[in-house]
Amino acid sequence: MNRTTLSLIAGATALAAVTGFASLNAPAASGDNTAKAATQQPVERTSLLCPQPSTSEIAETSYTSYTPVTQGAADSGKAELQAAAVESADSASGKKTGKKTGKKTVKPALKPAEPGKPATGDGSGAEPPALVGTAEGKFAPGWTVQETTAVAAGTGRGLLGTNCTAPDTEFWFPGVSTATGRTDYVHLTNPDDSAAVVDVELYGKDGTLKSTVGEGITVQPHASEPILLSTLASGQQTDLTVHVTVRSGRVGAAVQALDDKIGGDWLAASTDPAGSLVMPGIPKDATAVRLVAFAPGDQDADLKVRLALPSGLITPAGNETLHVKAGMTAAADLGDVTRGEAGSLVLTSTGTSAPVVAALQVVRGKGSKQEMAFIPATSPVGGRATAADNSSKGTTLALSAPGQSAQVKVTASAGSEGGTAATKTYTIKGGTTQDVDAPVPAGLKGTYALTVEPVSGGPVYASRTLASAQEGVPGFTIQTLPDDRGTVAVPEADQDLSVLLKK
Repeated sequence: MNRTTLSLIAGATALAAVTGFASLNAPAASGDNTAKAATQQPVERTSLLCPQPSTSEIAETSYTSYTPVTQGAADSGKAELQAAAVESADSASGKKTGKKTGKKTVKPALKPAEPGKPATGDGSGAEPPALVGTAEGKFAPGWTVQETTAVAAGTGRGLLGTNCTAPDTEFWFPGVSTATGRTDYVHLTNPDDSAAVVDVELYGKDGTLKSTVGEGITVQPHASEPILLSTLASGQQTDLTVHVTVRSGRVGAAVQALDDKIGGDWLAASTDPAGSLVMPGIPKDATAVRLVAFAPGDQDADLKVRLALPSGLITPAGNETLHVKAGMTAAADLGDVTRGEAGSLVLTSTGTSAPVVAALQVVRGKGSKQEMAFIPATSPVGGRATAADNSSKGTTLALSAPGQSAQVKVTASAGSEGGTAATKTYTIKGGTTQDVDAPVPAGLKGTYALTVEPVSGGPVYASRTLASAQEGVPGFTIQTLPDDRGTVAVPEADQDLSVLLKK
């Protein structure tokens, strides 16, 4: 996301505010004051925002909160999720009804547990609101909240899931649609005490869709606003990219894509625009995969398209490259590209590197028994990634090492209602993707969390799939696993009193 460059003094102040680890040491007797290298320290405050899960009266939603045990974390702290005020929109017209769901009248049945143990809660129908969450002290490092919703029938029926996200100032969502049969909303949630002002832009195959409706949208403090994307521009387009930018304040953003025939799911934001992207964890039984990409800069992008399979990197026949014009959205149907094997899509520049964002729409099943999910381009696991709401059946963990081979440690937490943590270590060969047999807590009761930690080797990309068939429909949802932001780099410094002496 875009970041404003801070001065050295402002940067140190921001780190102190986030981590509480700004300190000066007494000078050495020699008078040396060389600055030391930055160290990774646990964060002391984390904010998460969960969108309103559904407007369906037959929806069933579960929430899972989990904080991994982090060395060096504080001894005390707290975490809470509060209901946001929601100004609902009519599902057909997108017009505001003016109905408010207050923070004090509806609360999720969830109280975050101690680090190392998941806590769960649930809600029914259209009642559960958007949530604004804050964790401090020992609850903050790597705090993760998963929102999973099952809808038995109607538009968007199936399994919908999303990781609640941190607030930010810019988001890219390639893969949205205003075509017949699709009802897509972008949900904007404001965690702060002052209003946020947001612009929502749409880009299609011919560039920007002209509209003034998406400019200067005000999101009230501690409130959430669902915006029906078809109201922001005239005409219908199958492949669009949404760009959310915040003029003032910050928001959490997620897209809920609902289809009349192939179900629905949440589309998380793509990682920052880059010349190379990875979309990990295409299910081995995917029957249709569609790639959507957008070039936000002023240069066209020519991308090499490859698949990282268990046997190595291959180029899919007929889809060797993708040309993306500057400021325009491009798409390619890849079909059943994995052909019964776990896979990840890898995009790399074929010439001059031009930044792009991208996502996959993935379909399982056939005919009237189809269900869809999304895999946005994501960043590597980094230090550690966390996925909550796993069960002994229906959970698939995909690990990909598109470059060098890597060794990865995966830990299953204790269960929410009982069970003992378990750990396994895996070696992922370079250029491959593996659906690994993830560990399960001994004596598991309830759900559990998975943490993924690279041990050695090259970058690792990961995703987790939850599957739950309903009346023959292969319901599923996929969440990518970037770094859980459990730690932050804090520079160490020595005190230098000589600056106070006049010469």
